Amino acid sequence: MAADCQAWLNANPVEADDPNDSLSGGEDNVGVSNRNLNEEVNGNWISSSSNSIHEARLKAKAKRKLRKNSSRDSGRGDSLSDTGDIMRGTNIAPTSPKNKLLDRKSRLGKGRGLPKKGGAGGKGVWGRSGEVYEPVVVDEKDPNYDGAQENCVYETVVPPLDERDFEKTLTPIVQEYFEHGDTNEVVELLADLNLGPMRSEVPPLAVALALESKVSHRELTSRLLADLCGPVLTHSDMECSFDRLLLELPDLVLDTPGAPQLVGQFIARAVHDKILSWSYIDGYKGKVDCEYTREALDRAAVLLKIRKGGVRVDSQWGSGGGQRPVAQLIREMNLLLKEFILSGDIKEAERCLRDLEVPHFYHKFVYEAIVMVLESKGERTLHMILNLLKSLCESTIITVDQLRRGYERVYMDIAEINIDAPRAYFILEQFVDKSLSIGLINARLRDLCPSRGRKRFVSEGDGGVIKLESC
Repeated sequence: MAADCQAWLNANPVEADDPNDSLSGGEDNVGVSNRNLNEEVNGNWISSSSNSIHEARLKAKAKRKLRKNSSRDSGRGDSLSDTGDIMRGTNIAPTSPKNKLLDRKSRLGKGRGLPKKGGAGGKGVWGRSGEVYEPVVVDEKDPNYDGAQENCVYETVVPPLDERDFEKTLTPIVQEYFEHGDTNEVVELLADLNLGPMRSEVPPLAVALALESKVSHRELTSRLLADLCGPVLTHSDMECSFDRLLLELPDLVLDTPGAPQLVGQFIARAVHDKILSWSYIDGYKGKVDCEYTREALDRAAVLLKIRKGGVRVDSQWGSGGGQRPVAQLIREMNLLLKEFILSGDIKEAERCLRDLEVPHFYHKFVYEAIVMVLESKGERTLHMILNLLKSLCESTIITVDQLRRGYERVYMDIAEINIDAPRAYFILEQFVDKSLSIGLINARLRDLCPSRGRKRFVSEGDGGVIKLESC
């Protein structure tokens, strides 16, 4: 028995780490030691030979590495051999480098780097570039199939405007038209709207806005009504519109006192433009009780009779503001001044000057007013022109800069004016002094006034008498 134990120890030498450990106990103790060695491979204490310890360490290291890369390297075919070495498949690519752990690029060598599904895949993708879809074939056996929908036609429906939204929608369109003057744009905008029964309300709204505006805007309104008849409105719609306009005259007079005369001009222009028939005015004979309506119809009838005599009705509004030539504006300003000298009505002169619609040209009005004073005889014209210019400056119709430019222009042309008016220098000095006294100009502008040198008779001993011709 002792010989057998010695032989086994010689074949399997064991190093004892603990001096208290002993190999006594025969074969039973040896079996327990081997079992404990197999069970505690990864433990903190191992009592075995150096080869067994080395093998146990290799197995533990392999297991740790396998657990660490199991989620990342799963499916690669890695396995452990009997000796603890990692067995890899021959067709498996190596793992990603440490600095590219989150890199999703495929390294299996598959594909040519083209987009996924030829560019038709991914979120928000409509399909391949240039792909033409075939028409959808309706399946009659589909439970949701409805044969009545085969002949349906779908179109955009615009709801008709009601009374509340009509004025809110149409007023900006007409006001913008007064700025650009393009009737085609208004026709396109109205064509996109579903006016419905409110079609006949368009002309009264445009005319009401024009009555409160300038003369040039009334001319634009007459052109707009002529261009709307046909594409948007019919002749019957136009007649209904003017009937409605005549009924609203009592309300329009509250805001525009001259509304009956202006509406009569609109009616005459509409008849001339052939949007109203010649019998439209005759249809009201003996049927009018309102004095404003009668006044408007009488005005239209008079204008149409004048038209037969050779006067053009289409030019009754005139051309607006700066569109007129300068010579025509000067003639109208001179006519305005002459009428003011005869009537003496400052308010009417202010209204007529506003109707010219040339605020950039008011310095020329000041120039023409002063020249009229220089060419006149007597002081009545001088005082009336001073009062007119003072009223225009106080009402801010004429600015200080425009007044100054008018005076300076007279100073520059006084030599030429003196040819036709020999006393121009003397009257100008009087006019400038009185302008300063009433606060119309300042002292600096007064000092710029030119003066003519005095000529005296020194050879005949007149004692310094001034020549009357030189005044």
